[in-house]
Amino acid sequence: MQTGFTWLDEAVPSILWDAKYATSDNFTGAPVDGYNVNRTAGTLELAAALACAAKRAARENLRLLVWDAYRPQRAVNRFLAWCAAPEDGRTKQRHYPNIDKSQIVPLGYVAARSGHSRGSAIDLTLARGDGSLLDMGGCFDLMDEMSHHGAPVAEPAARNRLLLKGIMEGSGFQPYECEWWHYSLAEEPYPDTYFDFPLA
Repeated sequence: MQTGFTWLDEAVPSILWDAKYATSDNFTGAPVDGYNVNRTAGTLELAAALACAAKRAARENLRLLVWDAYRPQRAVNRFLAWCAAPEDGRTKQRHYPNIDKSQIVPLGYVAARSGHSRGSAIDLTLARGDGSLLDMGGCFDLMDEMSHHGAPVAEPAARNRLLLKGIMEGSGFQPYECEWWHYSLAEEPYPDTYFDFPLA
């Protein structure tokens, strides 16, 4: 493991995780470069803030489920290459039903420089004690206006999004406007460094 980073399941044993980019269950439809194991990692600072968030969730009898945190730059490069490739339709209905593939980068759903590669961003949701996910009004990586904070989603999803937002903001994270699941550390330890070591 890179110095200054840790496996999140070791640092915060109470979390659940499902590293989507280590599997085919993601918007590219295939495992992504750099994700050699189904685990999540982040900076020590992110792990400490996540531990705080997990304690806040536990007060609501809930757990955190993490989909992604540290993301190798090679994975970001793979996303960009996928976005530039011809449409094959395999994941469109689930992940970007209302936009063209060519709009994914311009609309901010994929970026050439990601806070994930700095080790200080995380994608996550809330789960019950049995691991079942709370309704958030849309799946992870749904590239649609319905994923934006403040989107007109029905209850209980609207309430659950606000609950997650309160937990994360109270633990030192900032939300990303376009994705209800994405949060970044307010104070990053490596604000100008984009790491590329694989998760292995």
